Amino acid sequence: MNNNNFRKSGLAIAMAAAMGASAGANAAVELYNEDGTSFSVDGYFNAFYVNRDAKVSDTRNSDVKMGFLPNTIGFNFSKEVGDLTMGGRSSFWSTINDSLQSPTDTAIDVRQLYATVDGSFGQVLIGKDFGLYARSNIFLDEILMGFGSPGAATGVSFGNIRTGYPYPNPSAQITYRSPDMGGLKVAAGIFEPADTTPGAQSEQSAPRFEAEVTYSADLSGLALTGWVNGRHQSSENATTEIDSQGIGYGLKAAAAGFSLTASGFTSEGDAPVLIVDGALPSEEDADGYLVQASYTLGSNRFVASYGETDSDQADFETENTSLAVFHDVNSNFKLVAEYNMFEQDVKSSGATAVDADTIALGAVVMF
Repeated sequence: MNNNNFRKSGLAIAMAAAMGASAGANAAVELYNEDGTSFSVDGYFNAFYVNRDAKVSDTRNSDVKMGFLPNTIGFNFSKEVGDLTMGGRSSFWSTINDSLQSPTDTAIDVRQLYATVDGSFGQVLIGKDFGLYARSNIFLDEILMGFGSPGAATGVSFGNIRTGYPYPNPSAQITYRSPDMGGLKVAAGIFEPADTTPGAQSEQSAPRFEAEVTYSADLSGLALTGWVNGRHQSSENATTEIDSQGIGYGLKAAAAGFSLTASGFTSEGDAPVLIVDGALPSEEDADGYLVQASYTLGSNRFVASYGETDSDQADFETENTSLAVFHDVNSNFKLVAEYNMFEQDVKSSGATAVDADTIALGAVVMF
């Protein structure tokens, strides 16, 4: 056993698989690697001092809480068997925001619990993992390791969820991923469908279908990544049928330290925040977009971000602006300073529901 051997973390590998891009600098601790069998552990820990000016309620609050990503620890397994590589990952995501609400009963969110089979054909994943719809939209968000818009009191902040893209819920799935075909990658899977028509004789006669196509290329130093993803499902009861579908898309271009990213989504009969069991009143529309620019200078990355969502479904309009600086102390330790301006209106009336400015100062430790 070699406890001093490091490799990319399972979290980074999961993000890299989603993004079709490099996984970043953080590395897992490899606990065992012999005879084609390996086992590693990775972790992600963060905390922010948050000061928020809520203008609708005319209040200002200070908190110490986690950012857009929860604190997590993950376990990764791999074993070579003939021409196949069997793998698995289990990751446990937990909040630090509930220390006064449930001081001895912190919830653990198991977002990943899956096995993989890899071969020359590509990969098959069985179990629970993030969805494919809006997957690259969120994993390529420049403020993924920052704070973003306000979220639930005891949960994570929302980043740009509901201000540019929906959340790719971790879901039970069977997913196929193709090999890298000259920069082109294809993923498609069947997922547990949501019951959006609860009531008498409610049924979902087919699974939820999700897919994503990504393409990456380097054109004389200009790194390009583009993607298209989507999902479709149907749910019906004795009186109602809801067909839900959405398409996400985006393009990222990077060169000489500069990066520009533009992404968006459009949906019909689909929840523009996250899909869950629960009644949807109709097949109403939603759409949104996110534009971001960043510049990396030495160990510092400067980010400007703006996103909107316009949704008849749930009757809201949002916009979110973030300015952030990320400083790498080393490959495992990052400091973050962010200023965020978030507004949400009731679409049908124009009334302002939320108008909040947030300062977030935080640190991230990864291994």
